[in-house]
Amino acid sequence: MRKIILQEWISLEGYIADKDGQLTFFTDINNEANKYSDLDQVKFMDNIDTILLGRITYEMFVDFWPTADSEKEPIAQSLNRTPKLVFSNTLNEANWGKWENAKVVNGDAVEEIAKLKALPGKNMVIWGSITLAQSLMKCGLIDEYHLQLCPVALGGGRPLFPTGDGYINLELIDLKKYDTGIVLLKYRPRSLS
Repeated sequence: MRKIILQEWISLEGYIADKDGQLTFFTDINNEANKYSDLDQVKFMDNIDTILLGRITYEMFVDFWPTADSEKEPIAQSLNRTPKLVFSNTLNEANWGKWENAKVVNGDAVEEIAKLKALPGKNMVIWGSITLAQSLMKCGLIDEYHLQLCPVALGGGRPLFPTGDGYINLELIDLKKYDTGIVLLKYRPRSLS
């Protein structure tokens, strides 16, 4: 069965955005001089055939990725070619510049993603899209968490994991340290049986 992989940039406290909803904490670290994970990310995309996005992340991505320079952003070509699903009850279409448009999926995202997971194919990835990601966490549909831990303490912000619904027991399956101080942590849910 194909996996659903959640990839997120997080602060040391587990926030995916600062108190103002900004993401500069990781863009400041991952600037032009620190293209540390590009080759790893290009290899990762070889195992992905679907990108899952919520509406807000789609709107952020579509402003940059369809016209991104492949020389500066090695993942751009793979990202733009890979089919994308945008889960939204307000959008009717999701243009992607000169590339094939993303498909808009209305209705119950969890139900639709559970169906997709059972189909043959490569893995699926979720970037950003925290509301969608937290819904999938609550239903146990995330197979792997790839967390890019930034050496930054934000002092508050939007947490990656939903609060108040118990806990998710994770098992570390891989880690990689980069010269920038970022650590890539890969986890999978630990079976409690």
